[in-house]
Amino acid sequence: MKIIILGGTGFIGKNLLKKLKDGEHEVHAFSRSTGLDLTDFGQTKGVFNKIKPEAIINCAAHTGSLHYVTTNAASVINDNARMSLNIYQAAAEVCPNAPIINPLSNCSYPGDADVQAEPDWLKGEVHNSVYAYGNAKRFVYILARAYKMQNNIQSVNFLVPNTFGPGDHTDPNKTHALNGMIIRMIKAQAEGQKEFEIWGTGKPIREWAYVTDIVNFLIEGLKLEQDLTYPVNIAQNKGYSIKESAESIAEALGFEGKLVFNTKYQDGAPIKILDDKKFRELFPNYKFFDHKQGIKQTVEYYKSVLKS
Repeated sequence: MKIIILGGTGFIGKNLLKKLKDGEHEVHAFSRSTGLDLTDFGQTKGVFNKIKPEAIINCAAHTGSLHYVTTNAASVINDNARMSLNIYQAAAEVCPNAPIINPLSNCSYPGDADVQAEPDWLKGEVHNSVYAYGNAKRFVYILARAYKMQNNIQSVNFLVPNTFGPGDHTDPNKTHALNGMIIRMIKAQAEGQKEFEIWGTGKPIREWAYVTDIVNFLIEGLKLEQDLTYPVNIAQNKGYSIKESAESIAEALGFEGKLVFNTKYQDGAPIKILDDKKFRELFPNYKFFDHKQGIKQTVEYYKSVLKS
């Protein structure tokens, strides 16, 4: 199969490219850093025309930390909406038979949701801390549904939890939350600091997924026959508090400093755990990567790249 990965040099895209290249597919990865600006329709259509893909996996996103997506809210929703519009329009004009696979962040759930179940996905406002980014992901679904109605474009939409693992940014303001905390704690240990500051109260509970799990499901999306225009959770129905995760990082690092909490930073939604009922109907036997082992491997990765 001829596949385009958009956002192919980003965190998930880079891991996805590595795994797909080991298979039998013809894979082409693009991102802004390789010269493709998805906010430019002409560039987007030109790449689709050149490759004529049989499937598109859309990992492209303008995102960052809670602080980043709040202070840059207009730029975040503007860029993400333009990219999504261009991807679907270009696909409709060039390769309407190519399915589009979209990982959608679970921050697009209502901010007051505890256990996040798919029927409740659009029943309430996105939390203010991720308002722009979360609504940009809801917009992808609106596009997917509209282009299916008019152009019969097939979309596979997954709602993904907070993702972590090797290969993300080294800037904690641009990386995913758990990776950012790992980076900051490694630096605190290297500087001999006696305390480690956690942004917020440490109380919010988050469901985490190791990046290889997300990659596995994006690849699985190439084979699914079910209509997943309306998204399905990639779900374990299990979460950890930010404090618990920080303690696991400290254990993996051997960091002996005190954990302190800077409550000037907003927490975001108090709980984000994804309901796994529909997920288990599709993937009854899938076993997720062990959370603590994932933290250990991510710590080792960042220790190596931050030294270089």
